[in-house]
Amino acid sequence: MNNKYEKTVKEILALADVQIDGSNPWDIKVHNQEFYRRTIAEGVLGFGESYMDGWWDAEKVDNLFDRILKTQLEEKIQQKFSILFNLITARFFNFQSVQRAFIVGEKHYDLGNDLFQNMLDKRLNYSCAYWKDAETLDEAQENKLDLICRKLYLQPGMRVLDIGCGWGPFGKYAAEKYNVQIVGITVSKEQIELGQKLCEGLPVEFRLMDYRSMNDKFDRIVSVGMIEHVGYKNYNKFFDVAYRCLKDDGLFLLHTIGRMKSVKTLDPWIQKYIFPNGLIPSVIQLSKAFENHFVMEDWHNFGNDYEKTLMAWHDNFVNNWDKIKSHQSERFYRMWKYYLLSSAASFRSRRNQLWQIVLSKNGLPGGYQSIR
Repeated sequence: MNNKYEKTVKEILALADVQIDGSNPWDIKVHNQEFYRRTIAEGVLGFGESYMDGWWDAEKVDNLFDRILKTQLEEKIQQKFSILFNLITARFFNFQSVQRAFIVGEKHYDLGNDLFQNMLDKRLNYSCAYWKDAETLDEAQENKLDLICRKLYLQPGMRVLDIGCGWGPFGKYAAEKYNVQIVGITVSKEQIELGQKLCEGLPVEFRLMDYRSMNDKFDRIVSVGMIEHVGYKNYNKFFDVAYRCLKDDGLFLLHTIGRMKSVKTLDPWIQKYIFPNGLIPSVIQLSKAFENHFVMEDWHNFGNDYEKTLMAWHDNFVNNWDKIKSHQSERFYRMWKYYLLSSAASFRSRRNQLWQIVLSKNGLPGGYQSIR
């Protein structure tokens, strides 16, 4: 029976020019023969878990997934095999009710600030950097923060809402450089604890709350890497809240990962281990949700920059593992590498995008001048 599973897996992988025990850096080295049965029986969850358990390796996991994604295996193989490569492109989930809103904070963002401090840039940006004219991750992340500020036309004294503020990197930067007041909301207790220390002395307020509870009015709204946790059933509500909280002459910048296709399917590996209750939106899903509220002033795609960002995070994570491992297991190490490298491949293959969308309620007098 194992021979049958092995034959099937090899035939599927061959469509992407991936071999078992081959000499290419993207080829798979199998350490446990049960890998074949587990992959066929359990699909994407079994494929990912078997890597975490050390049943297989590849010299370049990112290259492996790049080939899988670019070959579009899920469209080439027979339907009965399509479960094998539902593909690790972060097809996140949609069960983000108010009652479940804090789960992702507890399971992901509360893993420990030491993990993120040793992986991210000095300002703790956990979102795509902007690498134009930048050499380092720190420079690229400051580029991204300044790009957002300029796109929002920030002026001193403005009051800004940051939906999904993380540890407050945008709030700290905008308060320091543009003299604005920030209210940041997050569902992570650990983010607030560290964020308050990092922003001490600045007009940056943190609130532990779900976005649906916000009713204040703001001159500007920004949301960076948060709508991926909202879920397609709640997109309309998300934009309802933004509309309610934005002043009539205000601007709203949404920074999000984007998919080429609209999906509602679940990825069990991502759900179980990385981002519970998430979904990456498509153009249609977003535009349908905001079409009755906002004027779309600008739509900027720099998805290619996310591959470089994720690879920088991966390198930091690996190089600083000795500082982290006392709180984590070897299985966690393999899981996190798998997450970062497969995600990088999803952007390298351009299956995933990174969008910054600028919205207004009524359009700007004279029009909006796009900034790059």
